[in-house]
Amino acid sequence: MTGPSHPLPSGQQTLELILSPPHPCGYLPHALAHTLHVHPAFPMEMGRFEYLLSTGFRRSGNLVYRPWCSGCAACVPVRVRVADFQPSRAMRRVIRRNRDLEIQTRKPTYTSEHFTLYCRYLNSRHGDGPMANPQPEEFVEFLHSDWCAVRFVDFRHQGRLLQTAVVDLLSNSLSAVYTFFDPDEDDRSLGTMAILWEIEQARQSGLNWLYLGYWIANCPKMRYKARFQPLEAYINRRWIPLPEELE
Repeated sequence: MTGPSHPLPSGQQTLELILSPPHPCGYLPHALAHTLHVHPAFPMEMGRFEYLLSTGFRRSGNLVYRPWCSGCAACVPVRVRVADFQPSRAMRRVIRRNRDLEIQTRKPTYTSEHFTLYCRYLNSRHGDGPMANPQPEEFVEFLHSDWCAVRFVDFRHQGRLLQTAVVDLLSNSLSAVYTFFDPDEDDRSLGTMAILWEIEQARQSGLNWLYLGYWIANCPKMRYKARFQPLEAYINRRWIPLPEELE
């Protein structure tokens, strides 16, 4: 089904968008969702993608998309204003707890080590969902991209891989694509550690934003993002502050 068109910055062609059939919502129980996809034939590149990020889109593999559900606006795009971020006392404790980790950034290549950790994470956290029991080709299709500068950020302890954060490197921002970690290491708060590392990396690189995907008030797995202040939300086609008390 063809969806609405979406303008790009002046001088560039208009996007053709495809609206998916209804499918079960991955965030809210008993809800149906629609997704807008940029037409696969559109020549995507990083400048265009960064503009689309700034209007609420995300990336899954080579596919650029955003939720588009009639009567529902639960999925709110959010981004951290990097220059003004200050970690809370609890976040500083997370940083101290993980000082013994070695952090390496690498290009995204498939390895059995990463795939095994990815499977353990999904089967622990999403064992009854559509992402359970993934295949290697699904891992690659989800996280890699032909046109975007993707990096895997590996967090290791004494050589053992505990976590990988997948990020897109853009001219004025980082985009947090996905993070998977050892489910037996809950005491480390690895997901929080990954975001703190991404914010600091963006700051050191002189970037303005860290995009965190969608904040969803009624989904416990997505509410945590409001802790990373100052956080901005894309509502009614403009970015506005998202108060921390909404977590």
